[in-house]
Amino acid sequence: MLKGKKIILGVTGSIAAYKSASLVRLLVKQGAIVKVVMTPLAKEFITPVTMATLSQNTVLCDFFNHDDGKWNSHVDLGIWADLMLIAPITANTIAKMANGVCDNLLLTTYLSVRCPVIIAPAMDFDMFKHPATINNIKTLQSYGNIIIEPSEGELASGLHGKGRMEEPEIILKKIVSFFDSKKKLNSKKIIVTAGPTHESIDPVRFVGNYSSGKMGYAIAEELANNGADVILISGPVSLTTKNQNIIKIDVKSAQEMYEASIKYFKNADGAIMAAAVADFTPTSALDNKLKRGENNLNLELKPTKDIAGELGRCKKDNQFLIGFALESNNEIENAKQKIIKKNLDFIVLNSLQDKGSGFLFDTNKITIIDNNNKIEKFKLKLKTEVAKDIVNKVIELKK
Repeated sequence: MLKGKKIILGVTGSIAAYKSASLVRLLVKQGAIVKVVMTPLAKEFITPVTMATLSQNTVLCDFFNHDDGKWNSHVDLGIWADLMLIAPITANTIAKMANGVCDNLLLTTYLSVRCPVIIAPAMDFDMFKHPATINNIKTLQSYGNIIIEPSEGELASGLHGKGRMEEPEIILKKIVSFFDSKKKLNSKKIIVTAGPTHESIDPVRFVGNYSSGKMGYAIAEELANNGADVILISGPVSLTTKNQNIIKIDVKSAQEMYEASIKYFKNADGAIMAAAVADFTPTSALDNKLKRGENNLNLELKPTKDIAGELGRCKKDNQFLIGFALESNNEIENAKQKIIKKNLDFIVLNSLQDKGSGFLFDTNKITIIDNNNKIEKFKLKLKTEVAKDIVNKVIELKK
């Protein structure tokens, strides 16, 4: 649920710091990448070794590593993170954050982060209800910080009241809910086609292409990471899916991909046609293996059905359709013609002239052209990063 999310976990000097060990373990178990930043006083309650072991990352406590003098960059941390969580946070640190004091690494990191900040207070009941603390918390909320209210119960002082840091399991649920609320394609049902198709000549031979399916699978994963329910219609590839929001439909031929695409598009919000569908298929496939002869083999081929074109013809006003084009010459003009012919919202153009892009590579270089003739060119990137560019364009369509 938190796979790949980059989280800074700040720990301050509170008896509740022991809960942060369970919290970091839960975050890592959910797939998050956790970097722990501790205040000097936090080390009196839980050791950096414990937190480093559980987080699988070096714990940062000071501005400099005393062994090698290396600077721990709060700026780099602030750019890196998707979320900063401070749990537990004391009244002292709340007061400093509210007033911009930055006398330790955790506080300078807080002032540097570009991501959302969530805090889970832990303190005695009288400290929590004090007007100064109440005003400081209101100040942090005015900055956009999110507060996980402490629970009521027995406190370290022996008193009973509100001030216990919320339990790690509940904090985890709130973090998962927070990220889920940020997903921009929640409840959207999107079809993705991927991979090649194999057009049978006989039981052991086929007409096909070199598509690995990597681009389509990366798009499916990125859509799912943004909350979409994805129907991945895949030709024969060796890839697997990771996100549980992806339902994979295995097909072999262009005809099977056509039938599956038509079936699922009816109730979908849109489709991204990333598959390298064979343009031609044998007029008939032999039931038995074709034996080598002394004469040349004449193989008669017929055109396959235009899947994107058919979806474009039946596309409703509330649906979107994205196509792909792999061109070797007149790339832009050919792609523009496909937008019109297939009724596409935009097309993703690959050129055979670009090194490191297209079939069999882990990288790709694309140009996106929309139905208003707006052209966006992108640098050579890993296909996982290219997928983000494509999905961001889809998100723009849905605004």
